[in-house]
Amino acid sequence: MSLLHSARAARRRARPAQAGAAPAADERAVFRGAALPWLLLAPTMLVLAVFIYLPALRTLNLAAYRANVILGTRQFVGLENFTALLQSPAYLQVAAQTLLFTALSVGLGLLLSLSLSWLASRPLRGAKVYRLLLIYPYALSPAIAGTLWLFLFNPEVGVVNTLLEAAFGIKPRWLDTPVLAFGLVTLAAVWKGLAYNIVFYLAAIQNLPGDVMEAAEIDGASPAQVFWRVAWPLLTPVTFFLVFANIVAALFDSFALTDILTRGGPYTGHAGATTFLVYQLYQDGFVNFRTGAAAAQAVLLLALVAFVTWVQFRLGERRVHYGN
Repeated sequence: MSLLHSARAARRRARPAQAGAAPAADERAVFRGAALPWLLLAPTMLVLAVFIYLPALRTLNLAAYRANVILGTRQFVGLENFTALLQSPAYLQVAAQTLLFTALSVGLGLLLSLSLSWLASRPLRGAKVYRLLLIYPYALSPAIAGTLWLFLFNPEVGVVNTLLEAAFGIKPRWLDTPVLAFGLVTLAAVWKGLAYNIVFYLAAIQNLPGDVMEAAEIDGASPAQVFWRVAWPLLTPVTFFLVFANIVAALFDSFALTDILTRGGPYTGHAGATTFLVYQLYQDGFVNFRTGAAAAQAVLLLALVAFVTWVQFRLGERRVHYGN
């Protein structure tokens, strides 16, 4: 029997008997008419239709045209925009960079968030101040966060290079070297998302059942075993949610950091080393005014998010533990 099951059994034995307790009442809402639920949903459905569904349909329609808003031209091309993108070496490079950036930012972000949350949940003097400092970056907008990292890692006058030059005599070109620029944007995204993840992990850790943890310790489990065999299975639901939230953030919220730090550069291969899908979409749609190609990219990005969501719920939920 695993430590988690053993601890749960101890918890059940410790509960007072509640024989004869009345079953919980059915709290489902009962409407007097069939029209009332739809009437209550109407304002929400109207907002969703105006700001989400109709723009999505317009984007899907625009993806079938070669259009230029400056010249006012519009020519039906069917699936040509999609085939051109999927055959473009530059777009394929951008897609590969986006997948790598997403994997690194989500993996490192969740690992660091969970570690810091576990440490911050320990009974230490000044723990509340420590937690507040960990959560503070969440209050910063991505533009402000990007500006802070730009000043810190400026190759000439940045604080980081000043310290590195004084200590080791080196001044890395953070924004001009492809590998360093990619790593810098990734670390900035991880740092920006830490606070969001820590809020959820801290709340989940503080609500772990203390008697289950104590039962595992009484059974002789080490601190590492208590975490991996007891605490981690109970934290999988919030981790399941955060994985999806961080993937969406990596795909869409990376725009401000990229635009401020590197503007998609430096150039390497067929595209910029830090040009990701959402930034490529912005470049084509609002800089080059290739609105048909940009609409096709938006559809492909939506399809990517839908596929990731399907995979997550199809495979990831099997490892999620919802037990009491």
